[in-house]
Amino acid sequence: MRRFFRSRKSGFYAAVLGLLLMGYGIYRGEMSVVVEKAINICMECIGIG
Repeated sequence: MRRFFRSRKSGFYAAVLGLLLMGYGIYRGEMSVVVEKAINICMECIGIG
């Protein structure tokens, strides 16, 4: 297992897995939820909302 995490392929596989999971989240419509929450947090920090 240690050899796997030290190899160059493990970084590539982690990046591919991350991209696949991001694509799945966008497909499910989670991107709009995340953006809405980020806007609400920013508005609270600035003191507008």
